[in-house]
Order: sequence, then C-alpha cells, then structure tokens
Amino acid sequence: MDTYEGRARLEWWANRSTILGGFDVRVTACAAGSDWTCEAILDGPLSADQQEVFDLLMQADPVFTLHFDEGSEILVNVAAARGGGRLALTVYEPTASVGP
Repeated sequence: MDTYEGRARLEWWANRSTILGGFDVRVTACAAGSDWTCEAILDGPLSADQQEVFDLLMQADPVFTLHFDEGSEILVNVAAARGGGRLALTVYEPTASVGP
C-alpha cells in the first residue's frame, strides 16, 4: 500500500478563468491497487468569512480541484468525514447524460 501525506490546496472554480475559493489542506492518501482513499483536514482555522464561503461552495457543488505541491491536480468530491473537521475526498466521475 502506498501512502502520501502532505499539503495540498482545494480550489473551487466557476469556470476556467474564475476561482471562487481556495483552501489549504493537509491530505493523507492511501492507494492499494486501483483503489484509493483520501482524507483531508483544513490547514488552520478558517475566518468566519472563509468558513461561510467554504460552506456555500460545498452546498452549491462539492466538486473541487485538489492541487498537490508538485503540480498535479485531480477533481474530487468533498464530503464531511468523521469528527475533527475532517473531509473525505473521492475522485469526481461525471455522470454521462442520457438523451431522450
């Protein structure tokens, strides 16, 4: 099992040129074969304004871009996890639309 622990950044983009929020996180990702799990915690307390923005973005659409320090990125779904302000991250997989 491979494990990565480090800093990353969650960003919420409205489109390719407009970012509405960015939040530093500490992540722990574990991979076993083709399966992986990832947990994050916000890096430091958010101000009241930052918390409001984070909560609004989560309610609007919990899909964020997760940027790692070395430059890689991945789209993830973000959900509240077990206590302590932890977040569970899963790979975002868009659903295909089915025509009439």
